[in-house]
Amino acid sequence: MSGPPRTAQDAASGSAADPPAPPGPRRRGGIPVPAVSVATVLAALGLWVVATGAGWVKPLFLPPPEAVLSAFGQAWRGAIDGAPLGIHIRDSLLRVLGAFGLATLVGIPVGLAMGTSRIARGILDPPIEFYRPLPPLAYLPLMIIWFGIGELSKVLLIFLACLAPVALAARAGVRSASVDQINAARALGASPWQVLRHVVFPAALPEILIGLRIGMGVGWTTLVAAEMVAAQAGLGQLVLNASNFLRTDVVLMGILVIGLFAGLFEFGMRCLERVLVPWKGRA
Repeated sequence: MSGPPRTAQDAASGSAADPPAPPGPRRRGGIPVPAVSVATVLAALGLWVVATGAGWVKPLFLPPPEAVLSAFGQAWRGAIDGAPLGIHIRDSLLRVLGAFGLATLVGIPVGLAMGTSRIARGILDPPIEFYRPLPPLAYLPLMIIWFGIGELSKVLLIFLACLAPVALAARAGVRSASVDQINAARALGASPWQVLRHVVFPAALPEILIGLRIGMGVGWTTLVAAEMVAAQAGLGQLVLNASNFLRTDVVLMGILVIGLFAGLFEFGMRCLERVLVPWKGRA
C-alpha cells in the first residue's frame, strides 16, 4: 500500500537528500593541439617566405628558403666542407647518443642512490650541484688538457651536460613513492632491493623520463661546443665553419637539421613516456 502523498516541503527535502546524478561523458572541445602546432609551423614558414621575398631582411641575416635548400643539396653532396652531410649527421649522432646512453646508465642509479641514502646524497650532491650551473665552455679546456682533442673529450663534455638533469630528476622522483607503499612492501617481507625495484623505481619513473628529455636537449645544445675542437666532421663543426665564412644559408641549414633530429628524439621520448607511464596525468 502506498504512503500518503508528499508535500512540496517533503519533496524538496527528499530531492536534497538524494545523491546527485552522475555527470555525463565529458567531450573535449576546441582545436586539437597537433593542428595548432602544424598551423604555427606553416605560419612561420609563410612569414619567412614573405620577409625574404619582399626584401624586409637582407640575405646575409636571413637567407630565403630556396638558398637554404640549395645549401642542403651542396652539403649532401659534400661540396661545402669536404664531407657529405650524412657523415656529419652520423658523427654527431654517435657523440650525442653515446654520451646520453652513458649519462642514463650512470645518472639514474646515482639519482636513486641520492634519493634513498643520506650518505650517498652527502657525497654526490655537492659535486653535481657545483658543476651543474657551469656552461660547458667553462670546463671544455680542462677536458682537452686532461683527455686530449680526440673523441673522448667530446663525449665526456656531452656526458657531463646530460648527467646532472638525469640524476637530479631521479633523485626528485624517489619522493613520489609514498611512505605507506614502502611500509606495506616491507610488511609483506620485501627486501630493500625489492622495495627499490617494485615500489620506488616505478614511482620515480615519470620524473626520470622528464629528466631524460631534458638531458637529451642539453646534450644537443652542448654538441656545438664539443665539436669546436679538432672535429673532422659533425653538424656543430659544419655550422661553426660556415659561420666563419658568413655562410648564413649553411648555418641555418645546420640549425634546422639539428632541430629536426632533436625534435624526433623528443617525439620518441614522449611516445616512450606514454607506454611506460600511461597513468601519468590521469586522476
